[in-house]
Amino acid sequence: MNAPSAASPSASGQVVTRFAPSPTGFLHIGGARTALFNWLYARGRGGKFVLRIEDTDRARSTPEATAAILSGLTWLGLDWDGEAISQFERADRHAEVAHDMLARGHAYKCFASQDEIEAFREAARAEKRSTLFQSPWRDADPASHPDAPYVVRLKAPRDGETVIDDKVQGRVVIRNDQLDDMVCLRSDGTPTYMLAVVVDDHDMGVTHVIRGDDHLNNAARQIQVYLAMGWDVPVFAHIPLIHGEDGKKLSKRHGALGVEDYQRMGYPAAAIRNYLTRLGWSHGDDEFFTDAQALDWFDLTGIGRAPARLDLKKLDHLTAQHFSVMDDAAVLHELQEYLAATGAAALNPAQLDGMFRSMPQLKEKARNFTQILERGHFVLTMRPLEPDAKAAKALNNVSRGILSELTPHLQNASWVRETLETLVSEFAAHRELGLGKIAQPLRAALAGRMVSPSVFDMMIVLGRDETLARLAEAVARHDD
Repeated sequence: MNAPSAASPSASGQVVTRFAPSPTGFLHIGGARTALFNWLYARGRGGKFVLRIEDTDRARSTPEATAAILSGLTWLGLDWDGEAISQFERADRHAEVAHDMLARGHAYKCFASQDEIEAFREAARAEKRSTLFQSPWRDADPASHPDAPYVVRLKAPRDGETVIDDKVQGRVVIRNDQLDDMVCLRSDGTPTYMLAVVVDDHDMGVTHVIRGDDHLNNAARQIQVYLAMGWDVPVFAHIPLIHGEDGKKLSKRHGALGVEDYQRMGYPAAAIRNYLTRLGWSHGDDEFFTDAQALDWFDLTGIGRAPARLDLKKLDHLTAQHFSVMDDAAVLHELQEYLAATGAAALNPAQLDGMFRSMPQLKEKARNFTQILERGHFVLTMRPLEPDAKAAKALNNVSRGILSELTPHLQNASWVRETLETLVSEFAAHRELGLGKIAQPLRAALAGRMVSPSVFDMMIVLGRDETLARLAEAVARHDD
């Protein structure tokens, strides 16, 4: 991860957004939506989308978590510009800015101990006044500075107000007497998160900060750093968090939380992108839309202020719609990625061929890859078939007798779907049977399952020889 060179956010006039996760765990679904919103806003305007890994918490940050975040973004199709930036590796640059603010008179050295700070707050609580620490070192003569450890504090304004013209939350006004002189450098010389974020956003040329509304209060404090350094303040858009179906903040009790969980549940990336885009943002009444439409339509004004609720039933519905318009080869490719993600065995060439030729039927109304695999079981299995309980029940003495009578009619038939369908229908009429009385045992014999594509579609994919072999095998079965 390389450090970016300093650049003015407004120098090129190009929109630059960022996603800045902490590598302390998996890519949360809420974080994925934040990344998606940033990606859509930048890409839809010909701008840049950059990635920063905020790995300053060395105790909790892990390479594995970083890898999981990058993998999750890649699976979602959210490409970023340049290399991912490590915040930790930029500590020297952050300290440089803190010392620059000292030189400008916008920061000061504070020698107050933790005991002194706590004593100040206890007295404030007793006197029922603000507990925001007011350092006695704010305006102290440098000549009075002791030879002792110190922190560098921002000299925040005491009068007036700070206004955040937020593109989602509207005009947010914070009284400056509610702002503290936040610590920018700790006593060991390491930068704080609040400083590092601002410096990194500036140096990376970020023009629009789109993030969760839990950071809204931070914005007022971070703006002071921009002003102290004479930097352009970016456009802020603080988006509501995602809640569960019960209206409460997402937690483990709501099920899957990480992006990788949704991949392992069998959702295609396009459906997740569509669903997450619609989760808290709207374009009229449109629910289903393509990536091209999302890039064209997405704007900050469409983001609502209320928390969005996770609704997996809606995700299932969107998934079915996406499968219906996806190219068969694309579905098969992502199916293979799904198998790899779940640790399942890869498909062999014959299975891949059969799945591809069956895909128009397999993906119809499917809500996940698990359903596609279940419907495609007939091409994934080899003789001898092991019918499941329902299929075995359908292959009773009577139905096996029917299949035995049908088989000779198929041996010399023209192997095209329409001919096969006509032949079986005429056979059923001759026997004075409903088509279902023949289709059910046929399905059981060919698939070993009662969930499958049409029996005629299966016969075409399997071919004459394999179809007849499976029928012969089914006829030869004995009831247990």
